[in-house]
Amino acid sequence: MGNSALKSHLETSQKTGVFQLTGKGLPAFPEELQRLTANLRTVDLSDNKLESLPPSIGSYAQLRSLTLNSNRLGGLPAEIGKLKKLETLSLSSNRIQQLPLTMDQLKSLRTLILAGNCISEFPTGLGALRHLDLLDLSRNQLQSVPPEVSELQVIEINLNQNQISLLSADVSRCPRLKVLRVEENCLDLAAIPLSILNESQVSLFSVEGNLFEVKCLQDMEGYDKYMERFTATKKKFS
Repeated sequence: MGNSALKSHLETSQKTGVFQLTGKGLPAFPEELQRLTANLRTVDLSDNKLESLPPSIGSYAQLRSLTLNSNRLGGLPAEIGKLKKLETLSLSSNRIQQLPLTMDQLKSLRTLILAGNCISEFPTGLGALRHLDLLDLSRNQLQSVPPEVSELQVIEINLNQNQISLLSADVSRCPRLKVLRVEENCLDLAAIPLSILNESQVSLFSVEGNLFEVKCLQDMEGYDKYMERFTATKKKFS
């Protein structure tokens, strides 16, 4: 990409606070953006060839949305935790295996999208993110959901298309969880905790494509309670 084109993008971003440069084959995070650390609110560098983010990412103090889908990122620098105003972090279709411990410092984060990565262990430490509404871990390599899941404040967890065969009953203790998606995993009926039906706030429990027929849920204790929540939610939005 020519310098003049990048220059015009930078000039526009100076005025709008938005920098979007997708599908240009960028091999690295543009150093030129350093000039805009004070006013950039939105950055979208999806569909490029980024393999890493520079530590300087932590200096974009006003950043509210960072979208880096379809790159080659293998991880995130610890400095990502300095983005105190970040509300949306979208990293789908990369090569990320784990998250830095500093993720728990992203106190404004509402949406975290990690679909289509190489994550094999459920990320813990996200319970400190009190405003996190959506956690998308679909299309990864997860095999289990640990008890620490109960610390999450999320409204929706998407775990579709993993290899999950173990789902901790503690997921039912998530105080705000309304939507739990575990489609196309390796769960058998015995691995479904009754407490999700019986005691949780979950009003949409999506289980298609596992090792049992969905209709078998109807015979489980607490299914009627779950259907009451499901129906009430449907009515609210119809």
